[in-house]
Amino acid sequence: MRRLRTLFLLSILVLVFAQLASAASVVKIKVDDTIQPVSDEYIGRAIEQARQTNAEAVLVELRTPGGLVDSTRSVIAKILAAPVPIIVYVAPSGARAASAGFFILEAADVAAMAPGTNTGAAHPVTFGGEKMDEVMKQKLENDAAAFMRSFVGPRGRNVALAESAVRESKSWTDKEALDQHLIDYVAPTQEDLLKQISGKPIKRFDGKTVTLNLADAKVVELPMTLKQRILDFLLDPNIAFLVLAVGALALYAEFNHPGAVLPGVVGVVFILLALFALNLLPTRYAAFTLIMAAFVMFALEAKFATHGVLGIAGIALMTIGGLLLVDGPIPELRVKLWTSLAVSVPLGLITVFLMSIALKARRNKIMTGQQGMIGSVGEARTDIDPEGKVFVQGELWNAHAAAPVHMGEHVVVRKVEGLELEVEKV
Repeated sequence: MRRLRTLFLLSILVLVFAQLASAASVVKIKVDDTIQPVSDEYIGRAIEQARQTNAEAVLVELRTPGGLVDSTRSVIAKILAAPVPIIVYVAPSGARAASAGFFILEAADVAAMAPGTNTGAAHPVTFGGEKMDEVMKQKLENDAAAFMRSFVGPRGRNVALAESAVRESKSWTDKEALDQHLIDYVAPTQEDLLKQISGKPIKRFDGKTVTLNLADAKVVELPMTLKQRILDFLLDPNIAFLVLAVGALALYAEFNHPGAVLPGVVGVVFILLALFALNLLPTRYAAFTLIMAAFVMFALEAKFATHGVLGIAGIALMTIGGLLLVDGPIPELRVKLWTSLAVSVPLGLITVFLMSIALKARRNKIMTGQQGMIGSVGEARTDIDPEGKVFVQGELWNAHAAAPVHMGEHVVVRKVEGLELEVEKV
């Protein structure tokens, strides 16, 4: 009887574990930022995690103003080739998936939006937002439109309307996007969205049709790694510019006070971090020339005291260099004017102050060692003709003089030769 009970309990445990193992799971990530290399890596990692854990789908909660073209294309390539369905959900209410976000939304196996969200405005722009000539404008539009058609058509969505977001910068609310077949679902919550999807056929990009049972699926949220969080923070152009400026100031302080060590270490670390981040962003390296020229202006201001003319020129150069440093296609991927001013003005004042202190210290008379003896006035304690004794700076020294000096007369030190002074009568 005891054996039967043991077997019965083991059978129940096996059934429970089998049920748990067979329960559907969804890997979820939140992309609440511009689309850049870290976003690309994060989405790729979620897809790989879903493949390794046999998850039913990947849920991307998206909120973005847009991003870089290369990163967007890389993300879409990963979505189209993903071994599991990708659900892109623009949420929460009040969020948007603009520009690059619209491309990613339309590339998804399942496109959904929360009430009160919007999407679209995917017209291509040049870096910095400069006005394009007609030929270049047409080339960029045609390329982006063809890219949009390449995956919107196979997804069975409204190709002509999706293309109008590229050519005419059109945007839509969640209801408009649903009514005009740009998205598949509008859902107020994640749970409601999974229930709506559950049991519905999904046509994948390769032509296969799958049906997901996600009503009771376990949602496993995948956070960014520490490396991704640090890089995501540094890839904010305003932060990258600030880190670069602080690093340059620290190195500048080290050069003016050799041996301090700490400013040098901080400067090298900060500049390397800034360069690593800027290498992943569309950076105008010519802007570095302006920033370096600004430091030259600060140094010249401290040396020649031009009453602020060179200092103001340095602040202007650093401000312009900051504004031009990151050449992003959207405002969120450029250094803001106020950030540039907030960094340049204090940095200019601090640099001029440090430089003026260093120059003043170098101009001051040396007060210690042999050099400190020169110019000191003492008293002859014996006749000096040509040698004798003098009392200088509280000490008795051997001295010699070109002209005779009588005991008690005051002398000035002109030269130090070993332990003997060359003096002359005051």
